[in-house]
Amino acid sequence: MTAPQGQVPVTVRTFAQRFSATRRGARLARLLAVHQLTAWGFAPGVGGYDAAILVVTELSANAALHGRVPGRDFAVRLAYDERGGVLEKTVWA
Repeated sequence: MTAPQGQVPVTVRTFAQRFSATRRGARLARLLAVHQLTAWGFAPGVGGYDAAILVVTELSANAALHGRVPGRDFAVRLAYDERGGVLEKTVWA
């Protein structure tokens, strides 16, 4: 008889959301990225937080302004690998 195995802790956390291709959508993408990073334990001025927010802000604004196609939204995905300390930021239209 084998001993029961404990659950493996989650080490990769993800956030994904679609937004309208408008200035309001780009602003909301930034605000939700700030909220999610804070929930994951990031703090302003520490560990690349400010750079991550800047990247999400710029890419969201570009997607809303230049990737605008009637009826098409843009999406933001954040993936944080706690073990490796890697934060992946993806924005696409």
